[in-house]
Amino acid sequence: MASPVPFPLGMATEGARVRIVALRGGAGLDKRMTEMGLNVGGELTVRQRQGGGGLVVSRGETRFALGGGMAHKVMVELMGSGK
Repeated sequence: MASPVPFPLGMATEGARVRIVALRGGAGLDKRMTEMGLNVGGELTVRQRQGGGGLVVSRGETRFALGGGMAHKVMVELMGSGK
C-alpha cells in the first residue's frame, strides 16, 4: 500500500480528515501553530472552506479559522478510513 501523498491544507475538501505532516512557514508559523495546539502529527477535520482560500478546521471540539496563506503552508496527508 502506497504512503499518503502530502499536500497543502488549503487544498483539502470540506469534510476531509487530515494529519499535519509539516509546517513550511518558518519558525514564526511553527510557533504560532504550536501555541494553537496544531502541530505535526495533529489530526484535523476540514469543516468549512471560505473565500480567498481560508478554512475552518477542527481538532476535537475546538475550531480554528485559518487564512489562505497559512493554510497553504501547512502540509497534510489524508487519513485512512480506519480499517
